[in-house]
Amino acid sequence: MRTDTNLPKKKRGRPRAYNEAQALNAALRVFLRRGFSATSLDEISLATHMNRPSLYSAFGNKKSMYRKAISAFNKTFFIRLQNALFAGESLEKDLKKFYAVALSEYQGDSGNALGCPTLCTAVIEAPTDDEIRSDLAAAIERVEQMLEERFEQAVKDGQLELHRTKSLARIAAALLHSLALRARAGLIRGKRSSFIDDAVMKILIS
Repeated sequence: MRTDTNLPKKKRGRPRAYNEAQALNAALRVFLRRGFSATSLDEISLATHMNRPSLYSAFGNKKSMYRKAISAFNKTFFIRLQNALFAGESLEKDLKKFYAVALSEYQGDSGNALGCPTLCTAVIEAPTDDEIRSDLAAAIERVEQMLEERFEQAVKDGQLELHRTKSLARIAAALLHSLALRARAGLIRGKRSSFIDDAVMKILIS
């Protein structure tokens, strides 16, 4: 059979004209500032420089965009927290680094402290949305697990006498939550806060 070699060649599909990580981060900042429910698709479109069809094609509906943005943030943020918590110094110094890293994120670079994207937005939607509630619970449990592992290491290293590491991890995580809310409320000023020093001291003597 004769093949017509003059037929036009099939064009390859267009490459993505957006950076997924940058787009999700831009959307996250809108959600953090406005909250999930109050954020409009027009605001997300403006922040990401993507039109609505492109947004839907890339990320799905608004809730899907929100959950993906939160997931991407948590993945990076938890790595930073873990690196600080397991920096290899004393438990006191590692805990202070852990909270300092969190505070740096909660306060941002612009001086407009908005707190934690997960804790300060998901908590509003959790009572009425099972998926967001599950995401929030998983994030809280991940931080508690991280802290529990660090306290267990401190026990093995002889830096901590208390063996109730799970309870202590919950207390330490709760202080992290308080740090996020206090930062959003403008109750903490500056990257170095006496709140962190006081909080770590309370944990170590608990």
